This record gives sequence, C-alpha cells and structure tokens, in this order.
Amino acid sequence: MRGFVSTLDIGEYILYMQDYGGPVGFRLALGDASRVKGMIIQNAVSHVEGLSPLWDVRKAFWQDRAAHEEEVRVNFTSLEATKQRHIGSSPHPERINPDTWNDEYAFLSRPGEADIQLDLFYDYQTNVASYPRWQDWLREHQPRLLVVWGRYDPSFTVAGAMAYKRDVPGCKVVLLDAGHFALDEASDEIGKQILEFLDNK
Repeated sequence: MRGFVSTLDIGEYILYMQDYGGPVGFRLALGDASRVKGMIIQNAVSHVEGLSPLWDVRKAFWQDRAAHEEEVRVNFTSLEATKQRHIGSSPHPERINPDTWNDEYAFLSRPGEADIQLDLFYDYQTNVASYPRWQDWLREHQPRLLVVWGRYDPSFTVAGAMAYKRDVPGCKVVLLDAGHFALDEASDEIGKQILEFLDNK
C-alpha cells in the first residue's frame, strides 16, 4: 500500500479502515504521519478490549498452532461460521442479503484458500502486539477521527469502538444497528457521517 500511495503520488489522504484495513492503515500512518489528514475507522480494532470471546481460540492458536489449527479452520470456514460473521447478534437478520455469506463461503471453499486464511490468522498476532504503538501514535498525533461501528459485530466489540476516545478524546463515535460489515446494512448513515466529517474542516 505504501508503494501504491507513492506511485500515485498521493501527498495527503484520509484513511477509511475496516477489519484488516485497520492494521494496514496504522502501518501506513506510522510510516509517514504527515500524509494522514484524518481517519475513518469502521469495526477495526486497536485495543485488546475490542476482541470478543471468539478470539480466545485464535489466541490459543497463536500459542500452539498445531494443537488448535483444526478448531480455527472450522471456526471460520464452515457455512454457519461464515453466516454468523455477517449476522452477528443482529435482531433483524432478515435485513441482510444471504448472498453476502454465500458468496464469501464460495470463495473460502476454493482450493488452498483455507490455508491462506490460517496463515493470515496466525500472523494477526503481530497486529495485537502492535496495538500499544498504534495507541501511542493516536495520542501523539491526535488525528481527525471518526469511528463508525456496527454494534452487532460478533468479532469486534463496542468496547473496542469506545476505546478510541481514550486516545483521541475529540473523536466522534457512532454506534450503528449493523454488524461487522456495517456498509451492508447502514451505508446511508455511514455515508452521511463521512460527508459531515469531510465538511467539518
């Protein structure tokens, strides 16, 4: 991503970070803070309290990959687990298009894909280890920050959204009636919040 930004000669930007985009965005920010003019964070964790109990098996996997690999594989590659990622604890699952999880499941079922995901999950521990540095960066730089968060996310908790206020007290946190993939359910509200964020210079 750093090479992409450099090749396009993008001098300044506002980052929109969701899920894996959080670790990518924070690494960009730490690499060149002068380019980052703001951040929009949507269900991307930078504090350990943002990790739900679903991460317990993943943490065990980091400690002993061989002993927990099969459990983690089932934890994210089964159709039911894939559906749960999209529905979470939503009281209105009928609002979510079944294509979202059926399409994801089809991609996860391709040969070799589960092994790629296992490697990504194993490497995710480097992100958790980096949380203190990312928090330090937020506290030092106090970027313009908007946090929009699907409250029904089964992986990343509301506590993870609120934790950003410790680092950037002036940030705005908006809790949405949506899950991990909040754009599937609350795109209008997220769009409204982003436009207000961009207009408020």
